[in-house]
Amino acid sequence: MNENKLLAFSTAADRKRNATEAWQGSNTPSHNEDQAIWERIKEKLRARVGEDHYGSWFKGLAFEGIVDGIAHLSVSTLFLRQWIQNHYGDLVLDLVQEEIDDVQSLSLSVRGTVRHRERPGNRNDVKLRTLPAPSQDLNFDSAQPRRSCDTESPFGGAPLDPKYTFQSFCIGQGNHVAFKAMKAMATGDRSVHFSSLFIHAKVGLGKTHLLQAIAWENLRGPAARRVLYLTSERFMQKLRDGFANKTISEIKERMRDVDVILIDDVQFLNGEKFLEEFSHLVNALIDSGKQVVVTADRPVAELKNLDQRVLSRLRGGVAFSLEGPDRDLRRKILMSRLSALTAADPTIALPDTVIEYIVQAITTNGRDLEGALNRLVAQQRLAGTAVTLESAQLVLRDLVRSDEPRKVLIEDIQRTVASHFNISKADLVSQRRTRAIVRPRQIAMFLCKTMTPRSLPEIGKRFGGRDHTTVIHAVQKVEELMAADRGFSDDVELLRQLLND
Repeated sequence: MNENKLLAFSTAADRKRNATEAWQGSNTPSHNEDQAIWERIKEKLRARVGEDHYGSWFKGLAFEGIVDGIAHLSVSTLFLRQWIQNHYGDLVLDLVQEEIDDVQSLSLSVRGTVRHRERPGNRNDVKLRTLPAPSQDLNFDSAQPRRSCDTESPFGGAPLDPKYTFQSFCIGQGNHVAFKAMKAMATGDRSVHFSSLFIHAKVGLGKTHLLQAIAWENLRGPAARRVLYLTSERFMQKLRDGFANKTISEIKERMRDVDVILIDDVQFLNGEKFLEEFSHLVNALIDSGKQVVVTADRPVAELKNLDQRVLSRLRGGVAFSLEGPDRDLRRKILMSRLSALTAADPTIALPDTVIEYIVQAITTNGRDLEGALNRLVAQQRLAGTAVTLESAQLVLRDLVRSDEPRKVLIEDIQRTVASHFNISKADLVSQRRTRAIVRPRQIAMFLCKTMTPRSLPEIGKRFGGRDHTTVIHAVQKVEELMAADRGFSDDVELLRQLLND
C-alpha cells in the first residue's frame, strides 16, 4: 500500500463508542445522506469482489463515521480485520474516496472495543483520543508490510512463504497420508477432526511447507479461523521479550486466543521457562477445543526436551511421518521446479539424460533436488553452454557424495547405545553379565556387525576382548528378539536411525 492509503488499526479500546454515537445518534438528513453513500460504496464493493467474496469478508463491515478525514469502519473479529487489511485495504479506501472527497485514510476496528469521548456534540465535534500503540511484541494482529518473498503470519507469527501452499506440494507414497491429514485440518473437515497433529521428518521433506500451507489455506479460504504460525525460535523470542517488558500475560493471552496454532521444529525449544510455557499453551488450547499442529525432525519418543505432559498430549493425538521421496516423487518434484523455471525463462533446457541422472543420484530430499537443479541452471546461464551429462556429474559431485551412507564407527555405536540405555560405555565393554548390561551389549554388537565392515573377531576385541563366537551369539539373539517382539525391533531400528542421521 502507499503510505497515504495505509489502514490504521486499533488494538486497544480507543476506536468505537464515540464514532458510533456520532454516526447513529440522530436521524438527521445528514445522517440519512451518509447512509445512502455507504450503501453505494457497499454495492460497488460487491460488484468488484463478487457475491461469494463479499458474503465471506464484507457482509459484516460497518461504517461508523468520519472524523478528521479518517473513515472509521468496523468488523466483528480480529481475523476479518487482518484479512481485509492485507487483501482489500487499497480497494476499500479507493471506493470510499470516490464518494467522499475529504477522506484521507481508513481506521478499521473490532466491534466491542471502547472509545474515549473528549466532549459531546454533533459528528463534527467528535474528537478521538489516540492511545499509545502497543509494542511490536504484543501486536499479534497489527498491520505488517507485505513483501515479495513472504508475508507476515496473522497475529504476529513468523513470515509465510507464498510458495508453500497445498497446491504446490508434490504428493507421493511417503507423504500422502500426512498431506491429507493436514489439509483436512486446514479446511475444517469435521469428518476428520484432530485435537493435535504431530508431523516428523528429516530436513527437506516438507514439514514447513505443509505447516505454512495450513496457514495460507485459512488466510485465503472461506473459513475465518484464527491461525498462528510460529517457529520455535519465534515462540521463544516472543516469550523472552514478554518477560523482559513485563508483558508476558498479554502475549500468552493472545497466543491462546487462536483457533489453530502451528509450531515448527519443536526440537529446538530449550530453557525451563520456555518449555513450561509451551506445555501450558498446548494444554490450554487442546482443553479449549482448539487445534495444535507441531513438527519436529524426530519422533515424539525422542523429544527429550519436552515435558512429559506435552509428550502425552502429542501421543494422544495423531502422528505421521514424512518419508524420503521415492523415484516417482523425486521426478515429480524435479519436473515441478523445472516447469516453474522454464515458465520464467524459456531458454532453460536440460536433456532427459541429465534429468534422469538427477532423479537417480539425488535421493535425499526435495531441497537437494531443487539445489541440484538451480546449480545446473546457473551453469547454463553463466557458462553460456548447454548442460551435458558429464558437466552435470562434475557440478553435482558433492551433492551426490553427500547422499552416500554415513560411515558408522564402532565407537559411535557404543556411545549411542550406552546413552540410550543409560549406562556407561565402560559397562558396555566390561565383563559384567547383568541383564541391564548384557542386552544393550548384544544390541551394540548386532549393530556393529550390520552397520560396519568390521570382522567378527575385531568387533569382539572392541567389546572387552571377547571371542568372535560371542558376537555371533549376540547377533543371533538380537535377530530372534526382533522377530518375536515388535517393541524390541522398534527400539533397535530407532538406534539405527540415530546412527545414520
